[in-house]
Amino acid sequence: MAWRCYRATSRFTGKIHATLRESLISTILFVCLLFPFTTEAGLYTASDQVVVLTPDNVDSVLVNSTAALVVEFYASWCRHCIAFSPVWKSLASDIKEWKPAVELAAIDCANQDNGPVCSRFGVRGYPTLKFFHAYSKPDSKGESFRGFPRNVRGLRRKIIDKMETHAEPWPPACPPLETTSRAELDNFIETNSVGHLALLFETPNSYVGRELTLDLLQYENIAVRRVLSTEDGLVAKLNVTHFPSCYLYYPSGIFTRLHVQLEVRTFYTYALQRLPGVVRAGKPLPVTSDLAKNTTEDRLRPFNRSRVYMSDLESTLHYSLRVELAAHPVIKGEALSTLQRYISVLAKYFPGRPVVNNLLKSVDMWLKGEKDTELSYTSLRDALDNTAEVPNASLPEGVRWVACQGSKPHFRRYPCGMWTLFHVLTVQAEEAAGKDPQEVLQAMRSYIHSFFRCRACATHFENMAQESMSHVGTLSSAVLWLWSHHNHVNNRLAGALSEDPHFPKIQWPSPELCPSCHGVKNGEHTWNQAELLTFLRSHFSSEHLLSDYLEEEAQLLSRQKERLVARHQEKEQEAKRGAERRARQTQDTLLKPQPEEEEEEEVAKEQPAEEEVARAGEKVQISEPPPWVKPKADVSHQPQRRPSIMGLKFRPPQEEIVDLDSFINQHYKALRAAARVSSRVKLRTLQMKAQPQSGASLEQGPVLQLGMQPVEPEDLLGQHKTLQKRILTGKYTGSEEGTLEMYPHPNKRRWMSLLSVGFSRLDISLCVLLYFLSSMCLLAMYLFFKNRRRLRRAKVALP
Repeated sequence: MAWRCYRATSRFTGKIHATLRESLISTILFVCLLFPFTTEAGLYTASDQVVVLTPDNVDSVLVNSTAALVVEFYASWCRHCIAFSPVWKSLASDIKEWKPAVELAAIDCANQDNGPVCSRFGVRGYPTLKFFHAYSKPDSKGESFRGFPRNVRGLRRKIIDKMETHAEPWPPACPPLETTSRAELDNFIETNSVGHLALLFETPNSYVGRELTLDLLQYENIAVRRVLSTEDGLVAKLNVTHFPSCYLYYPSGIFTRLHVQLEVRTFYTYALQRLPGVVRAGKPLPVTSDLAKNTTEDRLRPFNRSRVYMSDLESTLHYSLRVELAAHPVIKGEALSTLQRYISVLAKYFPGRPVVNNLLKSVDMWLKGEKDTELSYTSLRDALDNTAEVPNASLPEGVRWVACQGSKPHFRRYPCGMWTLFHVLTVQAEEAAGKDPQEVLQAMRSYIHSFFRCRACATHFENMAQESMSHVGTLSSAVLWLWSHHNHVNNRLAGALSEDPHFPKIQWPSPELCPSCHGVKNGEHTWNQAELLTFLRSHFSSEHLLSDYLEEEAQLLSRQKERLVARHQEKEQEAKRGAERRARQTQDTLLKPQPEEEEEEEVAKEQPAEEEVARAGEKVQISEPPPWVKPKADVSHQPQRRPSIMGLKFRPPQEEIVDLDSFINQHYKALRAAARVSSRVKLRTLQMKAQPQSGASLEQGPVLQLGMQPVEPEDLLGQHKTLQKRILTGKYTGSEEGTLEMYPHPNKRRWMSLLSVGFSRLDISLCVLLYFLSSMCLLAMYLFFKNRRRLRRAKVALP
């Protein structure tokens, strides 16, 4: 790409000053790399059913191909080529069924990369058409179409003439195009096992038989042969008086006349493709029993193919608004404008039931009142579910396809419903005398561009819209534009894997559905636009819609109310669960041990089982007596055993100086564990209360007995925070039961506790005495030096 930009720029700037030239080239190269462009697409794309040739694929397509090819060499800037391109596209659509016998291709000679290819085939002017027979040699330059017609019919016949000039051997992909005699017919029946043999009687200059033969090339269980009017034996036997006419010949020797509305190629093709047992190659045979059920084991609903069902329209709305839009959690920018335009068109022209119309109007008003630049789908879903409880408004949930149902779950359905919905909207807009003839079409175009999840489909539709949607100037032309392009899509997708064999894609409406819509001009099928418009207005009118398979409005509103009540209850339960979850998280945070506590827990796990704290509801006791408790002498001199945790009672301690430092070091971990157990029990039951007495029962929670008055572990731990390294109480008082009371009056003598941190009572007494003696000494020294100074002054003052 950069090299092509450089070459073009160099030629363009050849006569400019060198410095300016290099600067301009650099700028253009930067633009080329930043915004790459190409003319490879030219006037045609793959969606036009035209093979786009390039230097990379030209040999693989043209050389030794099993199909004949007709190639247009054109220049994208040539006005004649531009004017001829619609004819070439129409021809590609017209002879689509002729593949693989013949295909159309095109190459843009205005593209510099394609220039050598066009020179190789001797192209000197544009447009140039060349025919390449099947199995062409590498040095073949093709056969030129000199003075070729500029219409589809003339080009189609020109191609047939070229195909008949193919030398032997005849290409296997191409059916025989010569005429047939009676003897050949008998031999054909004996050597072939087709279910139907169609004989087309025509004059020698007619092309209908050969065109019909190629039209049915892709279909199995049927064969077509030409019989000229000069074949007197067969003509006389069947008493054929009208040419062209078609007869069906069966192995039993029976001939039957194929009755069609008009004796032209299109009607013959349509009738023969729908004979029993005739199916497109690669497609399964349509078995009647299979129509009763599909692969989802749901019975197909009986329906009238000539009518439109409201159930399909409501199913389309549900899928569009609740399924397809749900793929966009946040809708903003162009997508938000598209949504507003789409809902507005639905609110104006959708010919639905009152409950559905009321909901669409409420959603439309809500969207118009939104001032934010973006919209969450959750809020849109609330509006669709009518959480605001707008009276008599509801949109049915779920899908119930009727005329758009398919023989399998992946056939038809939503795409069919979308086409039907916009056909109805265009007709309703015309009936309502809308101001903007493109209002519905532009809403459809923007919706498909922004939200339709088949991106290839969206691209194809956008290409069609860019070509001709701007030409729509009236409401009636909008109806016809959508119909014609729907048929264009049907033609392109006919025979594709997405085609339902039970509902083949045809040019709609069929001759059975609207005979007056079809006409003949110069032997070619034409559409009667006036009759067609009348038919479309009637077919998609609100009076023509069937309400079969719809849910009753009262039941619909009742179910919506139940869903809203259930939704409110679910929200309340969710809020309750959220509150409980937050409470548990808060509790876990409060109970979560600190790093030092985690280390203590690890150490506690390594202690013997006797040293672990008992479960909730048990009294917690220390496995070893405090340091101040003297064990009783054992008369039998038996080895001492550790006392049991349960039922352990200590001797009343004698009043003495106690070193709590060693006590804390020995029993701190147990105290912390007891505190955690007690805390958890209290948080779970919310009914535990501290029991200050030593006679607390086992059911009253953990009680710590240390040979003194029972104290809750939390109290001891709280006191431990005050006692840093060495904590000795200022006073211990023994109770009548002989237990030791620690801190009996926590608020009394607080100053004493503060001064006595780390000292015994004797130490404090000595300290007080020393403080007093030091003060007296300092006072005496002060008085001594004061008197001495006074005496010295007195001596100096004497004469």
